[in-house]
Amino acid sequence: MGTLYFTRHGQTIWNVENKICGATDIALTEMGHEQAEETGRWLKERIDAGEIHIDWILYSPLIRAAETARHISEATGIPMRPEPRIVEQCFGRYEGTPRNGVEFKNAKAHFLDHYGDGETMMHLCQRVYNLLDEVTADKEKTYMLVAHNGISRVVHSYFNDMTNEEYAAFGIKNCEVKEYKFR
Repeated sequence: MGTLYFTRHGQTIWNVENKICGATDIALTEMGHEQAEETGRWLKERIDAGEIHIDWILYSPLIRAAETARHISEATGIPMRPEPRIVEQCFGRYEGTPRNGVEFKNAKAHFLDHYGDGETMMHLCQRVYNLLDEVTADKEKTYMLVAHNGISRVVHSYFNDMTNEEYAAFGIKNCEVKEYKFR
């Protein structure tokens, strides 16, 4: 049985301000750096105890995920490399707007909408699913993905059946680690 690990980047100022980051390149806050360092220490303890094994960290090249991956790699010694297919979805006209806005909440249910000049949910899923097909086919290595909340939705949907409503509502906390088992 294979395993994939996923974590969301640490806190950003737009997370604090409840704004949609999307593909906008927003840096970590001081707390975000601390969260990433703590996640690295937590993983190191589990690796040292033989509870988990990770061969590679693949990370979104956006600064918030890249810095989170760097902290985890420094704490654990796991090599890392950028993976452009897990850049957060571009939410077009909604980037920088409130996450809990009614218009955005309704728009997330439209999987073929470009949100103006953004990316459709279907295109997002295609690129992330293509990556997941590759990493789950690699029986020799265990990967950790360091990415974004929108990417967490896609990853979760790859391993779990979800309704459209469940998909749109799914999310994880900053630096929360999820484990996915697969055959």
